[in-house]
Amino acid sequence: MNDRIRVPRVRVVGADGAQIGILEINEALNLAASQDLDLVEVAGQADPPVCRIMDYGKYKYEQAVKQKESRKKQSLVVVKEIKMRPKIDRHDYGTKKGHVVRFLRQGAKVKVTIMFRGREMAHLDLGKKLLDRLAEDVVEVAKVEVPAKVDGRNMTMVLNPLKEAITPRPAPTPRFSTPRPEQEPEAATEVETEAPQTEDEAEPTASPPVKVTRAEGG
Repeated sequence: MNDRIRVPRVRVVGADGAQIGILEINEALNLAASQDLDLVEVAGQADPPVCRIMDYGKYKYEQAVKQKESRKKQSLVVVKEIKMRPKIDRHDYGTKKGHVVRFLRQGAKVKVTIMFRGREMAHLDLGKKLLDRLAEDVVEVAKVEVPAKVDGRNMTMVLNPLKEAITPRPAPTPRFSTPRPEQEPEAATEVETEAPQTEDEAEPTASPPVKVTRAEGG
């Protein structure tokens, strides 16, 4: 970019995409500088190399935004695994099948693994029949993406959900904080206080008894 371009001549593409032609490198740099833009090499293997006049900072920003949007659109692939034995009983099979259907309706792929032990490896046909039976039982919600194949002491099959069978997730319910009820102000408690008594209001104190003597006449 700009002074880092070390070739004598370049083929120049304008900022609007128009072909300007082959220019000497100094002339191309001056042309880009006159537009307050950058000269960016876009095809270094060409002869002469192809350079474009552009706002490199804006270009990098737009590329970052595009990559971010692209990552948002990419859906995360979830693979669930269900394991069975070749001689699984009817009740357990129904339970396992229910799990498979639930995962498929959630949009996840399901890897079904049949585990063999010891002499059971001599009866791989039992595992194949079990996987074929399961694929037929869920044909309304899934298709076989990877057919049954032997992997060591296991036999596996991968089911991919049908788009029309996926149950859409309900929109999250917004949570509103419940306002706390306003507490009524506590009523002021009236406390009766006795005013201090003044000396005038004080209860009269009992005066000491007066001894009355009767005078005797002569």
